[in-house]
Amino acid sequence: MHIRYKATITNGAGRRGFFVLCFWGAAALAAPWLAPHAPDAYVGKAFSSPSLQHWFGTNDVGQDILSQLLFSARTSLIVALSAAGLANAAGLVIGGGCALLGDRADRTAARLIDIWLVIPPILGAMLAAAYLRPSPVLLAVILAAFFWTNSARLVRAQTLALKESDKIAAVRAIGAGPVYVFRRHILPEVWPVLWATIIHDARRAVFMEAGLAFLGICDPTAPSWGRMIQQALAFTYLDAWRWWLVPAGLAVSTVVVAFSLVGYALETVQNPRLAAHPEVSDAADR
Repeated sequence: MHIRYKATITNGAGRRGFFVLCFWGAAALAAPWLAPHAPDAYVGKAFSSPSLQHWFGTNDVGQDILSQLLFSARTSLIVALSAAGLANAAGLVIGGGCALLGDRADRTAARLIDIWLVIPPILGAMLAAAYLRPSPVLLAVILAAFFWTNSARLVRAQTLALKESDKIAAVRAIGAGPVYVFRRHILPEVWPVLWATIIHDARRAVFMEAGLAFLGICDPTAPSWGRMIQQALAFTYLDAWRWWLVPAGLAVSTVVVAFSLVGYALETVQNPRLAAHPEVSDAADR
């Protein structure tokens, strides 16, 4: 099995999601050059309306909202991609490796996954983050610690099915070791599963990072869309919410929806049953 990258991107839903992610990725990378001011600099009067000098106005202490919005994209995407990458790397090693070794290692991995699935990720992340007061990188590690079970369970199931195939049996019969078998014959087959879980975990990470920041469980020195929303809600009785709350909320929403569209497009392309019913995909494209 291989991933049809071109078909995923040319899919209507996938193309829209990919362009939105590229937009925010470019904004995050170019934030130091695009942002007119430092995100924590006091550059004007409090609650200034949008103008040529401050495109999105200023907040309650005179900080430029556009600058905060751009730098917050870096925080969200760093957390999302780091958490998704770490979680799926751990899931690949634990789920795939233990399934290939079999016997005690596989039973131990299965019980560990079952136990970890019982812990609600949001509550566990809130508890850990509240005590550690994490930076964006540490928050990504915390989220990955609760996300890895999804990929581990899927990779384990895929590996258990593949290891019984005639091809794997023939390779092992001529003396191939577990590492060689996993790297050359199993890993290429589980990549589509990993890509799907990476996109899913990245979407969850964006939402959870914003949620934790909204609750005040974040690095106070790191710009965050969730913290912008939290601060703006205290001033909904003023007109400032229109240029402070709405942009931050739309930013979180568009990134989450973009990951969802790319994930759906990948599933549509890779799943023969969905591909056999183009009207389902066409409805999503519209």
